[in-house]
Amino acid sequence: MSAMPPRGRLYLVPAPLDHGCDVQVPLADVLPAGTIAQAAALTHWVAENAKSTRALLKRIDAVQPLAQPIQAQHIAELPRDVHKKGDHQPAGGWDARPLLAPALQGHDMGLVSEAGMPAVADPGSSVVRAAHALGIEVVPLVGPVSLLLALAASGLNGQDFAFMGYLPQDGAERARQIQDMARAVQKSGQTRILIETPYRNQALLAALVAGLEPGLRLAVATGLTLPNARTRSATVADWRRGGMTVENKVPAVFLVGRG
Repeated sequence: MSAMPPRGRLYLVPAPLDHGCDVQVPLADVLPAGTIAQAAALTHWVAENAKSTRALLKRIDAVQPLAQPIQAQHIAELPRDVHKKGDHQPAGGWDARPLLAPALQGHDMGLVSEAGMPAVADPGSSVVRAAHALGIEVVPLVGPVSLLLALAASGLNGQDFAFMGYLPQDGAERARQIQDMARAVQKSGQTRILIETPYRNQALLAALVAGLEPGLRLAVATGLTLPNARTRSATVADWRRGGMTVENKVPAVFLVGRG
């Protein structure tokens, strides 16, 4: 009776933050050599988007030759519902274990999102849970995480913070949640972190400036790791006096805290 092959590992591979941007930064500027080398060695992937993963592999190949040509890479996509609804809730979720069959056969695998660290403000947590359930070692690689970069640059409370994701698009519901958030921040001092689809950046900024108390501090970090990266951190009152604009085509992170 033949022995079962040792299980492969699941590597969490961060992607550059320039997805969808007009400018791409040199890969070596945002990913360490060790991360690039490990990604180049992988041949089996679970991806948020196969097309963007192939584009990332092409960039990696220009720095470190891939173990297999892009056409020979095995890339399995997460279901579309996982993108829309998220996969961070274990109850009632889908079974990600079949995606990890190559790891059970001894292949190391990569989990990758379109930008940043998979499973952090992006799909992938269900795959990580499945790996733990199957006894597959999970190895996060070093790379950019926009939420933490923005938090560090904001000057806000980095000891106690919470990621809130997206606010509702409905104006009334969004205003209500902003008011609730403002009260919670004033009471606890906890920093709240938000994101938005880039083409709605300006709308979210306007809603935050209108709905937050003047003494609270609002930080907006745009284009992180890109040549035009910018972080502005000021009281809401200062935002109102100095004008409130943010680019609508660049990924942005919004943070609210006590001034």
